[in-house]
Amino acid sequence: MEISSRNVVEGTARAPHRAMYKAMGLSDEDLSKQFIGVCHTGNEATPCNIHLPKLALKAKEGVSDAGATPREFSTIAVSDGIAMGHEGMKSSLISREVIADSIELMVRAHQYDALVGIAGCDKSLPGTMMAMARLNIPSVFVYGGTIMPGMLDGKELTVVDVYEAVGACDAGQITLEALKNIENTACPNAGSCGGMFTANTMASISEAIGLALPGSASPPAEDDRRGKMVYDTGVACAKLLEMNIRPKEILSFEAFENAIIMLNSVGGSTNGILHLLALANEVGISLSYDDFERIRKKTPHLADMKPGGNYVMNSLDKIGGIPFVLKKLLDKGLLNENCMTVTGKTIKENLVSMNITETEQNIVRPIENPIHSVGTAVILKGSLAPKGAVIKTAGVEITKFTGKARVFDREEFAFDAVSKGGIDEGDVVVIRYEGPKGGPGMREMLATTAALVGQGLGKKVAMVTDGRFSGGTRGFMVGHVAPEAYVGGPIALVKDGDEITIDVETNGLNLHVSEEELQNRRNQWSQPKPNYTTGALAKYATLVGSAANGAITSPNL
Repeated sequence: MEISSRNVVEGTARAPHRAMYKAMGLSDEDLSKQFIGVCHTGNEATPCNIHLPKLALKAKEGVSDAGATPREFSTIAVSDGIAMGHEGMKSSLISREVIADSIELMVRAHQYDALVGIAGCDKSLPGTMMAMARLNIPSVFVYGGTIMPGMLDGKELTVVDVYEAVGACDAGQITLEALKNIENTACPNAGSCGGMFTANTMASISEAIGLALPGSASPPAEDDRRGKMVYDTGVACAKLLEMNIRPKEILSFEAFENAIIMLNSVGGSTNGILHLLALANEVGISLSYDDFERIRKKTPHLADMKPGGNYVMNSLDKIGGIPFVLKKLLDKGLLNENCMTVTGKTIKENLVSMNITETEQNIVRPIENPIHSVGTAVILKGSLAPKGAVIKTAGVEITKFTGKARVFDREEFAFDAVSKGGIDEGDVVVIRYEGPKGGPGMREMLATTAALVGQGLGKKVAMVTDGRFSGGTRGFMVGHVAPEAYVGGPIALVKDGDEITIDVETNGLNLHVSEEELQNRRNQWSQPKPNYTTGALAKYATLVGSAANGAITSPNL
């Protein structure tokens, strides 16, 4: 087995390199061991990540105790919650690529032999996993943990309740004082947003796909078990290095099927689709929307999780966390049980070895009596989205919606209309030029969708966008429309008053306008000027591809 770090510290020519390591307190004994990078996305931008530097110390202890030398480094992370609803959200999805690229550069530059990755907020999880897959060195991922729910008048709150309260306040349904009370109590401490939003979805997927230790997804950020889990991850990474098991041996096509099964069984975020497509690209696996639909249709929706349901990640943790869900799926033959994991054992071996007991609870349904008989991450196609679009149906009671288009070329324009009461029952709100290239960055629309829900319109209107939705979005909301408006997709041709039908049962998303009329509109359409011509956002817009392929960046697109 090649030990990359020896390229840096062995031989007379590497005396300067050793001198620099010794300046940081390392001894010759430390330098004789294998080097394991301990990467985290800690910062003061978000409660999801503020505690990660402390967790990195625990991971380093585990690496050291297992006989390797840890080298800590950090990378960026954007707070989706704080970036939401304004121009800052354009940086969110782009940060996924920057995180993956920066981890790759650090590991390649310093020739680390293995990698522990600790991440908290939404894009930092897939970004870290993408880097692991790309580098293909022994790697173990560990989540920073969920936030505890806030409590107000006996009700558990998440940050989504604050967004929805904004809409209720705008509509005169609650007072400013009530809004302030919700604001003050919804987010009590460190950790990622508490429902089955994007961070908790990707953490759940990290276990199902085999890149994280069993049981690592659900313990809260400030629970004592979280520190132990991170320590154990450091130990596990050193052992994985000894076994020389690499991500490409773990990230098989069957492992991605398990990840999609998890996504659907817990009613996870539509962003999980985008990130799994991007992760599959890193290991050269062909994953398509057809695979997501095939697997969804045989996967029951079991976990009653917010935003569509009633419970938060902390509640799921109390009954056994993600292993509890996986064991139910395994026992019914719904998992690919022989997939390798970072323990060096198969997912079946991991689950069988754990003490997973059935308790009386209402959070995870029996497979014989699911919330829905099929999964909730639905792919739509049709005349409005020839290359596809996505919708999450967890908590959505209707399966078909036909309405008149209200068209907006920026999210801010739509939010302004919503906040002023300008959206009516039966409208289909169309927000375009917010796609990967057009935004750029494919903004999430939680501020707008939550405001609609807060006004009582969540079941009375629909939304269609080439942007994205937060994992906290609920309602009849369709995102990832491809081709996007900026490249001339049909969504660019929609006019106010056009009739649109969204049909989950037939997987249809159709614009009821004749082909002749659409062709006339195409002839009159011209691509708008880019919103950015310099800097990171302009670079991203130049390199990014379709949402239908994961919105990945490539010089070959």
